[in-house]
Amino acid sequence: MKKWISAALSAAILATGSVAAVAEEQIIRLATTTSTYNSGLLDDLLPVFEKKHGAKVHVIAVGTGKALRMGQAGDVDVVMTHAPKSEKKFVDAGHGVNPMSVMYNDFVIVGPASDPAKIKGSSDVATALESVAQVNAQFISRGDDSGTHKKELSLWSNTATGKNFANYKEVGQGMGKVLQIADELNGYTMTDRGTWLAYEDRLQLKLLVEGDKRLFNPYQIIQVNPTKHEGLNESGAKALSEWFVSSEGQKLINDFRIKGKVLFHGSAQQSVAGK
Repeated sequence: MKKWISAALSAAILATGSVAAVAEEQIIRLATTTSTYNSGLLDDLLPVFEKKHGAKVHVIAVGTGKALRMGQAGDVDVVMTHAPKSEKKFVDAGHGVNPMSVMYNDFVIVGPASDPAKIKGSSDVATALESVAQVNAQFISRGDDSGTHKKELSLWSNTATGKNFANYKEVGQGMGKVLQIADELNGYTMTDRGTWLAYEDRLQLKLLVEGDKRLFNPYQIIQVNPTKHEGLNESGAKALSEWFVSSEGQKLINDFRIKGKVLFHGSAQQSVAGK
């Protein structure tokens, strides 16, 4: 009898362990940008995926640079970022596989209503940034190696003045926090449109510059290479990636709105990083 009880207990323990293992496999670790998180997009989309696939997505919202480093270290299963050059290096180095274009929006320049640099209505982002530098206005940069920060630096590099002026400040914060700091300091900043629309009603800042093709902001999803790390949820990463680019995922992206305004546009046609 004791042997039978012992065997039964062992079987129960093994079964419990198997259930736990299955449950663990259903956790998908997604490193993504603060812009997708702050906009509220993922709060709207992920519950649909989780219910359909019986999975739980753990979102780590960081700058693109950190998200890609987490992928390189095998700390997450999949990344969704918006810095094409860095993503291409990530894929070319073998850290990521199956890059897929997911969506796009654009960046905008926002600033105080008084607009000391007189950039309101400009469609030339380089000229607008030069004006900010010339009047030494407050400009708040994320300074966090995010996709937004990388784009901002590339834009400054195309100006005659550059970013080396006294009131240029790198604060090492996510997009939502940077908008709040710029608002408090009555300064300018560059933000993705999605986060701007999510925060607009809380701020005194105004949208001043938009429409320059250089402000295009594409996002893609990349699975972390499962051959480089043990324990990755390869099937979960694949399922999540494919769902984002599926007709259902794309429709939800296109339908997501704040105050009736579209934040993101689905773009599931071809890879950017793998080129």
